Amino acid sequence: MEIDRRATVALGMAAASTLLIGTPAQATAGLAKLVAVYKTPKDPAAFDKYYAATHAPLAKAIPGLRSYEISSGPVGMPVEAGAVYLVAILEFDSAEAIRTALGTPEGKATAADLANFADGGVDLMIFDSKPA
Repeated sequence: MEIDRRATVALGMAAASTLLIGTPAQATAGLAKLVAVYKTPKDPAAFDKYYAATHAPLAKAIPGLRSYEISSGPVGMPVEAGAVYLVAILEFDSAEAIRTALGTPEGKATAADLANFADGGVDLMIFDSKPA
């Protein structure tokens, strides 16, 4: 499925709350994912501390969240080694459920919080998923 919009820290809450993908008619019966790809921050230790203590608890409070996982250790990329610092994958019932969740106070607070710690940048992607 094609992503209509990518969010960055500069776009903050506005972009995260308006991420769109496809249309409801394109949704599959499977679950949907919101993937946050965090670029390497200026201070990785400060990023880790803030992410664990503040941002992750905010994200875990988003209504409709089914699962939340993050990468462990270095994230490798064949093109640009070290460019990605952390990947978070949040799972919901559908892309529509993600859009709805991002519009809640908890979703808006989580999106607004990105500017507080993700100084290396972050790309957000939403997509429906299905077994391959």
